[in-house]
Amino acid sequence: MMTERRDNDLDKWLTGAENTGLKSLRSLARGLRQDFDAVTAGLTLEWSSGKVEGNVNRVKRIKRDGYERAGFDLLRRQILLAD
Repeated sequence: MMTERRDNDLDKWLTGAENTGLKSLRSLARGLRQDFDAVTAGLTLEWSSGKVEGNVNRVKRIKRDGYERAGFDLLRRQILLAD
């Protein structure tokens, strides 16, 4: 459904997830229904924030690695000089 951008299957999948015995899966389905338009757009549109999210996660990891052990200058160097 996600790789082939088939938003038509989303409602069927959510209904199946809501009827399952798994509490966490029902909770996920309920959350996806609350923002159904955004989820549908994410499944159908070509645009993605994946690269931005990847950079944010990389910066957070670098920050965690140096938490309370390094100053701003080292953090800045790691971000700017990272591969």
